[in-house]
Amino acid sequence: MTALLSVRDLSVRFTVRRARSWHRVAAVTDVTFDLAPGECLALVGESGCGKSVLASALLGLLPANAATAGTALLTTTGADGVDLLSAGERVLAERVRGRRVGLIPQSPAGHLTPVRTIRSQLAETIRELTGRPRAELGAAVPAAAERAAFPADHLDRHPHELSGGLAQRAATALALVADAPLLLADEPTTGLDRDLVERTVTELRRQVDDGHALLLITHDLAAAELVADRVAVMYAGRIVELTDAASFFGSPGPRHPYARRLLNALPTRAFTPIPGMPPELDALPSGCAFAPRCTAATSVCATDLPPLENGTACHHPHTPILNLATDSPIRGEHTESAQGSTGPSSEHPEKNDALSS
Repeated sequence: MTALLSVRDLSVRFTVRRARSWHRVAAVTDVTFDLAPGECLALVGESGCGKSVLASALLGLLPANAATAGTALLTTTGADGVDLLSAGERVLAERVRGRRVGLIPQSPAGHLTPVRTIRSQLAETIRELTGRPRAELGAAVPAAAERAAFPADHLDRHPHELSGGLAQRAATALALVADAPLLLADEPTTGLDRDLVERTVTELRRQVDDGHALLLITHDLAAAELVADRVAVMYAGRIVELTDAASFFGSPGPRHPYARRLLNALPTRAFTPIPGMPPELDALPSGCAFAPRCTAATSVCATDLPPLENGTACHHPHTPILNLATDSPIRGEHTESAQGSTGPSSEHPEKNDALSS
């Protein structure tokens, strides 16, 4: 299927002043992925790894001290392709935001106008994005609210009168007004209890099944498992693993040591925290940024940056041994493709950890 969004080598750098000197912060580096209609790509990772910066870059919402490189081509039916990184503010405002890309924000309460009712905000958005006449807004507003499961009897309430879950649904309804083919959901489950999380991801999955493309930015792996078709794991501004969701959350599991530890940190898995802290993005090492926290690291990891190959950016990726009778992975076993080893390595215990299920 033809990609709706094709991102190539996207990088974002911030220039900041600290302690009387200027620093260059590598917030996002060489990110590449495709996203097709009817597909959800979950972009996951610890806070501060560059996920939300990437979303802001795609929408042209970065601050003045940011510089971008690469391309992000948005191609929709019946419209010319737009490179989101090089497009000017007028193009983004008039042709992209809301119309071709709908944003479900990280903080819906801050996204909504506090002094206006939800009905008023939906009516204005419908009028601006679709050109519907005022006479039709009376019916169009409840219909737009219903798409996001927002109750009609709450339309005349102000944002501060809504629960966190209802505020999220209101923001989702606004994002869906123009039937934008691409949805960006930036931490849509933050602050919600698990019941509301499941409702939110169910609604997002429904939008995907209706043909929308969804870029889900989250650190909630449990939510990502419910909605994603593919998973991209970010660490220190780079994608270190890009794979099918079924393989990531099931068997054979993640191949990058960071991705494996991230998944095993879930309470429903091994509930084992990742030791150490991510590096400062203005002082990244020349080699693998995860090496200081990785029990599988060797000398090459400290000096050579691993490229993203076969969906993994790692010198020593986890590789399951196949059961020749069933052609399926034997859980808990792997080979070392790096350094020429043919069996499990007792020298690097991280590589011998089986992914808990």
